[in-house]
Amino acid sequence: MSFLTVQHIHHIYFTKESATLALENIDLEIKEGEFISFLGPSGCGKTTLLSIIAGLISPTKGKVLMEGKPVDRFSSSIGYMLQQDYLFPWKTIEENILLGLKIGGKLTPEARMRGLSLLAEMGLENVEKSYPRQLSGGMRQRAALVRTLATDPKLLMLDEPFSALDYQTKLKLEDLVWSTLKDYGKTALLVTHDIGEAIAMSDRIFLLSSKPGRVAKTFIIPEELKKLEPFQARQHPSFNDLFQHIWKELDLLDEKG
Repeated sequence: MSFLTVQHIHHIYFTKESATLALENIDLEIKEGEFISFLGPSGCGKTTLLSIIAGLISPTKGKVLMEGKPVDRFSSSIGYMLQQDYLFPWKTIEENILLGLKIGGKLTPEARMRGLSLLAEMGLENVEKSYPRQLSGGMRQRAALVRTLATDPKLLMLDEPFSALDYQTKLKLEDLVWSTLKDYGKTALLVTHDIGEAIAMSDRIFLLSSKPGRVAKTFIIPEELKKLEPFQARQHPSFNDLFQHIWKELDLLDEKG
């Protein structure tokens, strides 16, 4: 049985004047521990699909199962990391990273120690009493990742989490997120516009067409790239060939759109 199953998803956005088919016939099987990326033209429904998988939006048709059970929007088994860190500016970093545990009634002394230990693993020692304004953008995103991981979710949703960062910080954070998720055996779904990022971080890439969003192509990342950290993968000879292949496919989708 697959860890995550997306079955026959269709989604229509209704207004008073119109009905827009955003997603059509999406079927996916995802294994536990896989890192999956969604690529596609703007408006192809990547974020809508992510929201449906997370249970935040009910699809017009179809269903999503995690470990054989329907997803629940209130489940602590799903964590989100977004483009903005959404740390509360009036709370310390420690208060921010432990907020999910506190809301869920799981803030035990042991859980607090695990959260602070995660903070140290992310290279954020001695910042727990600091406020978000005192940290750089990259540090805040690392703190946001700790907040996400502190509740021990089984599935992580990554919605363009590096796009607001400068390029050097982005590359460093890609490596950190990739290695952390591998170490903890987490399953992750990434929405990105960055082909290189998708290749460097993923086990598989789903390329979506637009109007409506469908799975147009599936790319399986070669083993020689999957075993490398993202920065190293970008230097591998196979990387550029795959990049050019996906670029051409994406360009064709843009022309059709």
